[in-house]
Amino acid sequence: MTTLCLEVDPNASTCLQEQLRETLLEAIRLGSLPFDDALPSCRKLSQQLGISRNTVSIVYEKLVEDGYLISRPRSGYYLHPDYHDPHLALNSPLTLLAENSTDATTAPNWHKRIAQRPTNYQGILKPGNWSEYAYPFIYGQLDTRLFPLAQWRDVSRRLLSSQRDKPWLRDRIDQDDPLLIEQLRKRILPRRGIFARPEEILITMGTQNALYLIAQLLCHRGTRVALETPGYREAMNVFAQRGASLQFQTMDAEGMKLEGTQQSDYLYVMPSHQVPTGITMSRTRRDALLAQLPHRDQIVIEDDYDAEIHGDQFALPALKASAQSARIIYMGSLSKALSPGLRMGYVVADAELIDELRALRRMMYRHPPAALQHQLAQFISQGYYERYLKLHVEEVDRRRDAMRLAIDHSIPGCLSHSSSRSSAFWMETDPGIDTQRLAWHASQRGVLIEPGFQHFFDAAPPRHFFRLGFGAIEMQRIDPGLQRLGLAYDNALAT
Repeated sequence: MTTLCLEVDPNASTCLQEQLRETLLEAIRLGSLPFDDALPSCRKLSQQLGISRNTVSIVYEKLVEDGYLISRPRSGYYLHPDYHDPHLALNSPLTLLAENSTDATTAPNWHKRIAQRPTNYQGILKPGNWSEYAYPFIYGQLDTRLFPLAQWRDVSRRLLSSQRDKPWLRDRIDQDDPLLIEQLRKRILPRRGIFARPEEILITMGTQNALYLIAQLLCHRGTRVALETPGYREAMNVFAQRGASLQFQTMDAEGMKLEGTQQSDYLYVMPSHQVPTGITMSRTRRDALLAQLPHRDQIVIEDDYDAEIHGDQFALPALKASAQSARIIYMGSLSKALSPGLRMGYVVADAELIDELRALRRMMYRHPPAALQHQLAQFISQGYYERYLKLHVEEVDRRRDAMRLAIDHSIPGCLSHSSSRSSAFWMETDPGIDTQRLAWHASQRGVLIEPGFQHFFDAAPPRHFFRLGFGAIEMQRIDPGLQRLGLAYDNALAT
C-alpha cells in the first residue's frame, strides 16, 4: 500500500467528495497513481486528509463504477489496467509543453494573419476580482444569495427524473424551445405592451449577442448609426467593428437628443433606462422619435435590457408596442434579473428579419443550449419566475432607497442624474475631481466604483462622472461603503 500526496480544502465552495474525486482523477491523468500497489485504505486516507472515512469510501466506489479503479476483495483499491501507461507521466501535457515549446523562428506570424483586431476596441474596465472588494458598487452583477436556488433545483430535478421524452437533449438545429417562446409571448412581452407571433421571436445568448447578430446582418461600411453619448460602449464597438458610420447624440433629462438623427439609417436607443445614466426617455421625446421613422425610412434598435427588474408599474410601454412596431427591433434579457451568467436574451422583430437572424445564428452556434432554454421555460411556466421577480424588485427597491439616503448623507456634493427606478446611479462630481483617481483612492478603502469617462465617445471625455451599482453589494454594507467613499471624495477635494 502506497502513500499519496493529496489534499482537500474544507473551506472551499465545492464539497469534499468533489474535491477528492477531481484530485484522484488528475493523479490518474498524470500517471502518478501506482499500478501494482493498492491505494491508501479508506481509513488511512481519511486520517491523512482529515475527512470522514465514509467520504473516501463513496469516492472510491464511484471511481470503481466509472471504470477508473478496480476493487480486489481483502486487498484494496487499484488503478484500472486501462489507465496504466508507464509513459503517461513522461508525456503529461505540462512536460510536452515544456519540451515542444515553439521558438520565435518557427512560430507563425499571427500579426500578418489576423484579419481583425477586436483587442483594439476598448471595453468597460471592471476588475475580475470585484467580489473580493468589501464594498463592490459594481453594475451588472447580482448578489448571488438572492438567486432562487431551491426553485431552480426543483425544476431541474423534475426534468431529469421525468420518464417522459426529453427533447431538450437533442440538437434543435436552428429552432428554439417552443415552451420558452410561448412563455415569452404570454407572460413576459405583454408586460411591455408587446404581442408577437412565435416566428417573430429569436432566443439569443444575452442582449450583447443579439446586438452582434443584428449588426452583422444589417450594418456594413457606411451604414449610418446614431447612438447616445455617454452610452453603452460595447454597442459602439459592435457597430464600429462592422465599419458603420457612427453619429453620437448627447443626452438631456428627456433622453437622447434627436437633432441631426434624421440622416441616420438606424438609431440604437435604451428608452426605459439608458446606460449608463439611467435616464428614462420622456413621452414627448418618444413621440418625436417614432414620428420621424416612416418619413426618413429609419429603424430603431430598442435595447430594453432591464425591463424585468425596474418594477415600475407606471413605466411607459416599449417603443415596440407602438404603431411603428414594424420599424422597431426589440431586444430583451432574461438574465438581468436571475443571473448574468445565464446569458439568455431574445429579439422580437418582423418574421423576415428573424428568419435571417436565425440562419446567421445557426452558422455561429446553432442555438442557445436547449436544456437551459427548457429549464428556464419550465421555471417561468411553473410561476417561479414571477414570484422571484416580485421578491427581487422589492429587494432592489430597498437597496435603491438605502443608496439614495446614503448618497445624500455621505457625498452630498455629488449630483445624481438617474431616473427614480433605474438600476444604478449616474453621479456627477465637482469638475475638479478626476473620478479615475477617485476610484483608485476608494479602492484603497475597499470600495469599488466605476469611473464614467469610459462611457463617453469623445476624444477628450469628461472626467467628473462615475457610476454606482447596488445589485451585488449586501444591504448592510451600503451605508458604511458610501461613508468610506465620502472620505475618499473629501480627500480628493482637498488635494
